Amino acid sequence: MNNDFLISIIEMDCPICDKVHKLEKRKRIAQSIVKDEVVNYEEIYFLCPNCDEEENEFVPAGLMDENLLRARDAYRQEKGLLTSKEIVDIRNYYNLTQVDFSALLGWGDVTITRYETKTIQDETYDNIMRLVLKNPMFALECINKHKDRFSLEKYERIRKSIINKVEAVGNLYLKIQEINSLYVNYYEENDINGYKLLSIEKVANVMGYYAQFIENLYKVKLMKLLWYTDSVFFRRCGKSMTGLVYRHMPLGALPIGHDEIISLPTVKVVDEMIRDDICYRIQPDKEVNISEFSLEELSVLQLVATTFKYYNTKEIIDYMHMEKAYRETVPNQIIPYSLASQLNALK
Repeated sequence: MNNDFLISIIEMDCPICDKVHKLEKRKRIAQSIVKDEVVNYEEIYFLCPNCDEEENEFVPAGLMDENLLRARDAYRQEKGLLTSKEIVDIRNYYNLTQVDFSALLGWGDVTITRYETKTIQDETYDNIMRLVLKNPMFALECINKHKDRFSLEKYERIRKSIINKVEAVGNLYLKIQEINSLYVNYYEENDINGYKLLSIEKVANVMGYYAQFIENLYKVKLMKLLWYTDSVFFRRCGKSMTGLVYRHMPLGALPIGHDEIISLPTVKVVDEMIRDDICYRIQPDKEVNISEFSLEELSVLQLVATTFKYYNTKEIIDYMHMEKAYRETVPNQIIPYSLASQLNALK
């Protein structure tokens, strides 16, 4: 696999050749030591395409700090902790400043600032921040408990924002609980789930990615794209990307909870009548940033999207019916990921 990925082309002053021209902004897998452990992380750098010498790349000072943060975030991911971006996302979800988020939780004023820039939180603090995101009622309890940390005006504003979230996420929370309930029997990593527990967030992001980059996407095709995504990733990395469990169904592989996952907020479903049949067109509902994916994940997503971009629903069903994983299972049987090691194509 190519571990180097082009992000964008930027015209700027090049310190290598001392000229203003177009430079390649790229990312690659690098290694760093964090808390006495070696971690792999995605390093961002600039490449001068006009220079043939070995020293044809550079990292500005500000970008160097960002790379250090990426290394710390890679460590966090390995330890199952929130990354700095995820912490930012939590407080932005409630329109909180760093100081406000710290105050809401009853912590020191600069605690969140440190977590977002350099310090790695412990598991206890991490669990508290996760709970704030998952349960707005807990956030409401926190703001009421630490009311004295805010001016009356700010307290009322933040409290109102949290109450709005309580009302808005009610249906989504129930839908996520419904999805989790369907996977209650798949609580161990094994061949059935591709040695990965279900990640609803990853499922949402993968669906959002395909909704953004593939036109005329319908539900049946999307379900096949999910299977190929997980299968190719499993073949390359030894685990699935999403943790979805698939069954052998008449139209091909179908994930458990297929009707429920398309209610996740990255996509929206539009009913269309095609030759007297109701079809479910999938459209993007929330932009998915490619930075949400690792280089390995992006490589698989791009391969699957490129391969099946122009396939209609019947063509991708027929293609899937020829796979060993489908031919060697029977109707309604769960398709083990070990059978995905022998795909017809998609290297």
